[in-house]
Amino acid sequence: MASLKQDINEQLALIAQGLASPQRLEMLEYLAQAERSVDELSRLVGLSVANTSRHLQVLKQAALVVVRREGKRRFYRLTGDDVVTLVSSLRNTAEIHLAEVERLMQSYLTQKDALEAISAEELLERAQQGEVTVLDIRPEKEFYAGHLPNAINIPPEQIAERIEQLGVELSEGGRKIVAYCRGPYCLFSYDAVEVLRNKGLQAQRLENGFPEWRAAGYPTQRNPDSGNH
Repeated sequence: MASLKQDINEQLALIAQGLASPQRLEMLEYLAQAERSVDELSRLVGLSVANTSRHLQVLKQAALVVVRREGKRRFYRLTGDDVVTLVSSLRNTAEIHLAEVERLMQSYLTQKDALEAISAEELLERAQQGEVTVLDIRPEKEFYAGHLPNAINIPPEQIAERIEQLGVELSEGGRKIVAYCRGPYCLFSYDAVEVLRNKGLQAQRLENGFPEWRAAGYPTQRNPDSGNH
């Protein structure tokens, strides 16, 4: 007869199975930004709709996502911010114990930004004192689904153009510019910081992304017309 511990471990293994795929981890990252349809996720991760649906069923069985039906379409979202925290813990463990993760981070990230990222606590304090301008470097849909208070949205494909237009305004009054995007491995914020610094502006990136900020309980905003985006 199975013990309580064995039964619970079987359920924990379901969650571990849900996380045991690079494609499913990528889907969770996209769903941490906003609710997505199966078709949209399929395009984002570069899989067929059928394969995307199969992966989503594994995530649903692991209670990591929930589905909403609208006619014949299905829309998925995370079951809660605790899923973001779970993936963050997985990432932190990998960074500490897997040499290959450390090598990849050194290869891709430190070359792009030698300056230390700003923490959520420091950004919140500086924002409350009016010392920073916050840039959300994510697609418009994700920004409208939720963002940091008073953040300015510059979609990834518009970084160079918009920063050229807004450069002086962004740093008005000597404010430092802080950029963030989907998470700590998201290169959009690195690119924005690089463009800003090349223009002689003071810029840093946020240590993590919007999902981690929200999961930590920091204040967020959601645009009232988000349903139109």
